[in-house]
Order: sequence, then C-alpha cells, then structure tokens
Amino acid sequence: MDVRELSDDDCRLAHAAMRELRPQVGDEPAFVARVRSQFAQGYRLIGAFDGEHEHAVSVAGFRVEEKLAWGRHVYIDDLSTLPDGRGKGGATALLRWIDALAAAEGIVEVHLDSGVQPERQAAHRLYFAEGYRISSYHFQKALTPG
Repeated sequence: MDVRELSDDDCRLAHAAMRELRPQVGDEPAFVARVRSQFAQGYRLIGAFDGEHEHAVSVAGFRVEEKLAWGRHVYIDDLSTLPDGRGKGGATALLRWIDALAAAEGIVEVHLDSGVQPERQAAHRLYFAEGYRISSYHFQKALTPG
C-alpha cells in the first residue's frame, strides 16, 4: 500500500472510502467542500492506495491537537476502508503512518473513538492489534434545536 497525504487538489480521492463510514458526507463535491473547510481547522487526510485504483482504498482523517487531559496528541477523526479493500492492510498502513508522524513530532499518544455497533467489531480487532486500548467512555447528548 502506498500511503500519502491528500491536499485540496486531490482530497476527492478519499470520497468513496470515507462515504462507507460517513454516508452523510454526500456526493463528491459536497465532500470536497467539507474537507476543505476542515483543512482550515487543522484536519489532515491521508489515503492508502493499492495501485489498481485511482481512489484511496482506505482513508484516515486526523488532527494534531493539544488538550489539558492528554497534552499534545493525534486524534483520528475518521478511519474507513472500502468493502472490497478490507483485510488487505490499508487501514493498518494508515495507523502506522500516523504513529510515525506522531513519533517524529515527539507526540506520545494517539486517540480515536469508535462506535460499538456489531459491524465495528473488525475495526476494534484492528485497534487492539495495533496497541490501542479502551481508556474511557464517550458520552453524547442530542439537543433539540430552538
């Protein structure tokens, strides 16, 4: 797998894989607009390419952040793989690329949240295999507009 960071010019190559995890991103033009907006907020996007397709097989969106609780860290917002690319090493390559980036910048923690639905079990196996552990609960509250 060839892993590379995607820019404003080629972030469209992540659309198909990202839509698997985040169907709400919409069509490609809407996705590109949203990603470009997030780039301005520190979001970065990488893709794993298998050499057979123009688009990325797996993608990860992440940020380098600093919080009181964790200090300087990498937070992975999104990690997604096309169904026919699963189990072929794309997501592992992305996680290891992020680990190498963090290490090069002196960052000692990488964080991510993952849903607990049954269809996420393969992702959880990957995270455990790559050394992640469950360190907290993530709470969410939906508010009624108005």
